[in-house]
Amino acid sequence: HLPGMRTPTAMIVGLVLCPCGLLLTLTGTLAPNWRQGDLIWEQGIWDICEEQQSTHDRLCGQADELGYFGRVPVRVARGMMPTSLVITLLGLVVAALGVRCWREEPRHLLAGVAGLVLLLSGLLSLVPTSWYTHELWALPAPSDSELVVGYSLVLSYLGSCLEILGGLALAFSFHHCCKEC
Repeated sequence: HLPGMRTPTAMIVGLVLCPCGLLLTLTGTLAPNWRQGDLIWEQGIWDICEEQQSTHDRLCGQADELGYFGRVPVRVARGMMPTSLVITLLGLVVAALGVRCWREEPRHLLAGVAGLVLLLSGLLSLVPTSWYTHELWALPAPSDSELVVGYSLVLSYLGSCLEILGGLALAFSFHHCCKEC
């Protein structure tokens, strides 16, 4: 192989981390477990579920009697998380076009732009997860409930971080553009 015929490592890292981040963020966005109370009920950004302790039957679609979905951190998460997912998909398409795949040489400028788009998508999902975590105990919950962070929130954090790291790795492609100039 000629030295210029290899896909740069940073591009490979970015193309591995970002789809993993997308899957984690998607799972975190859709699953109803952003926080739990006493392992009996779960709240997400789209649904509230209860579990019967004796039978372990899980009932979702519970009524929002406390105004949970009307709170600003939940409304912001409902807007920013799907937006982040769409931007991640867009960034992955641009990255696929920029990374060499079917060409002899990668398009460094296109891969760098994809990195910035993916970095932005990671930040767009990190903001609502961080804000929600900060407000976790201030959001409405049934009285005498012990609240804990749910797995969906953790997955959203991890997905956001992977997208940011993958986006940064792809953004290193700009370095090659500067060398070519």
